[in-house]
Amino acid sequence: MSEASALERLLKRERVITLSGLAALCVLAWLYIVTGAGLGMSAWETTTLTLFPHQQAHDMTPGMPGMDMGTTAPRWMAWGAATWVLIIAMWWFMMIAMMTPSAVPTILLYARVHRHALEQDQVQDKLAPTGAFAAGYLLVWLGFAAAAATLHWALERAGLVSAMMMGSQSRLLSGTVLITAGLYQLSPLKNTCLAHCRTPTSFLSRHWRPHALGALRLGAMHGTYCVGCCWMLMALLFVGGVMNLTWIAALAVLVLTEKALAPANGSAAPSASP
Repeated sequence: MSEASALERLLKRERVITLSGLAALCVLAWLYIVTGAGLGMSAWETTTLTLFPHQQAHDMTPGMPGMDMGTTAPRWMAWGAATWVLIIAMWWFMMIAMMTPSAVPTILLYARVHRHALEQDQVQDKLAPTGAFAAGYLLVWLGFAAAAATLHWALERAGLVSAMMMGSQSRLLSGTVLITAGLYQLSPLKNTCLAHCRTPTSFLSRHWRPHALGALRLGAMHGTYCVGCCWMLMALLFVGGVMNLTWIAALAVLVLTEKALAPANGSAAPSASP
């Protein structure tokens, strides 16, 4: 009886525990980014309010550490295994910091659906595998981080992105990314992915699966839709500066606002059917 009572108390606090865990994860990710992500300089040093960093590129003093001009070798030439790990980690933690708040409603709804299935004796897992769902979601963003790091390396090697400020130093790159991002915002693929992110109830009703493995798969599926919705917005960081806190915060607010504009009928509790 005592074990059952303890479990019931834990289930009642599950929402608070989940929210606290996600909030702590988000705060730690932001702290990691703000303190420089292990790259040797604070994010405050790479933060500017300029809309087009390439306009300032020619005003920088030649020979500064990490610059693509002068005698100092650009950092991409020193991209060894440790640097790759740091850059991938930087992108991943940045995505965690930016995307976790917008994923919270779906994660909490998954836990609610699991409790409903438990009450209907459709599953035997006493605790909702919410952690597995969140892990699946974040693993997809890890894959995105690896792809973004590869593109980061290529753009830096081509001299289009500054090795020091991590922002565009090419008018062509800035213009291409901005125009492409604007067009993608109006594309059918963007609207389809955004619709899934805005209506988690409908998404879980169609794809819900029980148990930890099902939760992991479902979280990865949700993460895939989120990547499809936001990948071009994340590409804007190459324009404003990958570690530019102004751009990071602005994009995080934009993503959260986009997903918060859900249809009125998107909040009802779905029925769970294994």
